[in-house]
Amino acid sequence: MFSEHEIRQLRALMEYEATRTAPPEGFPHLPDIPGGRYTDPRFHQLEIEHIWRRSWLLAGHVDELPEPGCFRLWDRAGQPVLIVHADDGRINAFYNTCRHRGAPIVTEQSGRRARLVCRYHGWTYGHDGALLAVRDPEDFRELDFACRGLARVRCERFGNLIFVNFDEQAPTLLDWLGPIADEWQEFRFDTCRLAARHVFDLNCNWKIAMEANTEVYHVRSIHPKTVAPILDDRRNVNTLYRNGHGRMIAPRPASAGDVNTLLARAPGPKIATVGEIARTCTQSYGIFPNWVSPLSERAIPPLLFWPNGIDRCRLETWTMTPDWGDGPRPDQWTVNDGERLNMVLEEDTQFGEWIQKSIQSYGFTGIPLSYQEARIYHWNQWADRMIGVDNIPPELRVAQVIGDEWLHPNDPRLAHLQLDG
Repeated sequence: MFSEHEIRQLRALMEYEATRTAPPEGFPHLPDIPGGRYTDPRFHQLEIEHIWRRSWLLAGHVDELPEPGCFRLWDRAGQPVLIVHADDGRINAFYNTCRHRGAPIVTEQSGRRARLVCRYHGWTYGHDGALLAVRDPEDFRELDFACRGLARVRCERFGNLIFVNFDEQAPTLLDWLGPIADEWQEFRFDTCRLAARHVFDLNCNWKIAMEANTEVYHVRSIHPKTVAPILDDRRNVNTLYRNGHGRMIAPRPASAGDVNTLLARAPGPKIATVGEIARTCTQSYGIFPNWVSPLSERAIPPLLFWPNGIDRCRLETWTMTPDWGDGPRPDQWTVNDGERLNMVLEEDTQFGEWIQKSIQSYGFTGIPLSYQEARIYHWNQWADRMIGVDNIPPELRVAQVIGDEWLHPNDPRLAHLQLDG
């Protein structure tokens, strides 16, 4: 939860943003984002090899693995992952690949098993991945069971959320989140229940879909009757963090009506510990590489964007809330339990396929971003750092113009504020 001093800073920054007549003093000019980053197979491959392999990715919720022996398959990042609730209470992740001939250990999407047995030749593993038995062991010479357990995938939890990472050298999940982990304490990720999870296919590059949710420049055009009445885009405060993360906080206009009524959303149970800012503003986070989520006293509703080719992607919608008891199961993003996206997301995704076609035209060369869209540029800078700038063809790179002086906890805008205490 933000301290009183931080709340005063945020409120003052909102007024600063509303009255400025130019980008803040010292904020750099943002060169165009090369269009090929959305269409070039070389850049797509670099994303797969570096970004998706080295980032922490949300893969599940403990509600999906309620008891020891429960398992789920996960392959959103192009790798076959088996997530298992172990007998000791831990959540483990492995490649769903038998160490004998590479057959899948399980083929069902989810289930529960006392042991993990490969159906091809019967090799048997424990929930900790250890090889326990093989069929006809007398036919193997010097088979070291200790070296033949399932290949482990790094798996860590933040509250009830399960994240995976394919890079053994990556920082811990808490180090990856940095100060955002502390900011999230008020939302009680450790008690949130999984209420809804759905997947929708979109015909555009995954970054096009994600970027529609990473700035407020479009709100008055795209959401005139849904988001615009409850979000003051001119008072939006963007904050940039290390590791490519970003945050936006925008107050509700004084004339805003009931949020639930405007969004045709039934009110549900509240998170009692949520503070003033999240109760009165839109407080949204972009977690590198593919998480975008407003957080409120009502819900933790991440949107996840996954590549499914250069010009296709999958949008995954989550809703997590306090226990809803006998009431209706909350779902912030879809209608009729995943039948279709709600109006806000339909508005956000309506131009994705059109944009994809447009940026593939001969007339498109790059994207000039405004100060309000700085979180998009910051994401691209960090993507190049993860990939390695020298690994990227020169015509596809972004210039590293946003310096560390603009990364949290630094904020040159604060020098223009008059605050007591």
